[in-house]
Amino acid sequence: MASRTSSPWLRWTTIAPVVAVVVLAVTWGRVLGTVPVIIVAVVLAAAVLAAVHHAEVVAHRVGEPFGSLVLAVAVTVIEVALIVTLMISGGPKTASLARDTVFAAVMITCNGILGLSLLVGAWRRKTAVFNAEGTGSALATVATLATLSLVLPTFTTSRSGPEFSPGQLAFAAIASLILYGLFVVTQTVRHRDFFLPIDDEGAVVEEDSHAKPTTTRTALFSLGLLLVALVAVVGLAKVESPAIEAGVAALGYPQSFVGVVIALLVLLPETLAATNAARRDRVQVSLNLALGSAMASIGLTIPAIALASIWLSGPLLLGLDATQIVLLVITVVVGALTVVPGRATRLQGGVHLALLAAFVFLAASP
Repeated sequence: MASRTSSPWLRWTTIAPVVAVVVLAVTWGRVLGTVPVIIVAVVLAAAVLAAVHHAEVVAHRVGEPFGSLVLAVAVTVIEVALIVTLMISGGPKTASLARDTVFAAVMITCNGILGLSLLVGAWRRKTAVFNAEGTGSALATVATLATLSLVLPTFTTSRSGPEFSPGQLAFAAIASLILYGLFVVTQTVRHRDFFLPIDDEGAVVEEDSHAKPTTTRTALFSLGLLLVALVAVVGLAKVESPAIEAGVAALGYPQSFVGVVIALLVLLPETLAATNAARRDRVQVSLNLALGSAMASIGLTIPAIALASIWLSGPLLLGLDATQIVLLVITVVVGALTVVPGRATRLQGGVHLALLAAFVFLAASP
């Protein structure tokens, strides 16, 4: 009770993002020893937990599906900025960075977050219930975006490698923006009820009337701290990347596996937020986060990379290899079979988590 009445400036959820940004400023661009790396990891974990808290405060104020949309878009915008920055400073060796990052995000969200949400949601109630109409349309949009941006470059013939010509890249970028914008309008305006939690009879579940309403001032305060925390999460993940690279090299894994580890770190806030929602029997909110994050990752990253390619030197490799395409196809097919009934058991959650495990294993041992 005391924590609720104390000043918001004295809470750990307020202090953690600020400390994380200070640590980011101090450590950015430096070579860290073992102890500083451990300290940065602890601060990173605190920033992740703070981001989840503030995302839930904002979500409670604006309601669903706006709440999950705020977190998904915020994380993706910062992730895009990180990708573009790394590509500008990394040179030709980062030609496949955008592809690897986006594909990792799709697999983590569509299999990891989705599978974990179904598993947690079905643990006590035996079945996790969600709206098949909204979730199905989200999955269809993700599949279309992934095909246009990540699969087709492997098979086009205008360029010798798995890359688009300038005209093809422009088409993919514009199509991605239009599809993402159309989905957001559908989700938040035209068919908002398709993306709200439902009960066993299919009726929309209203917001918890017993929860104390969040004021606009508190929501804006949390929104600002959410953005600060997300900047810190992505930045500290980058700071930790040399240590991650050293660990990956020591284990004998390919260099591309570093992108998978960083993607896992960046998506931690959404993973925890989705798990918390599933524990409260709000599986639809979890699925909104999972598929919305996958959609935003493609729909915002590809246009941004297409624009940045004007001044980036070297090729932009977007096409997936054969193993990645197989994993993507299986994910879409299994996802469709999971979504169609509008309810799922722990088995479906386990299947999606198995696909994530296969992706991580094959990324480490191609």
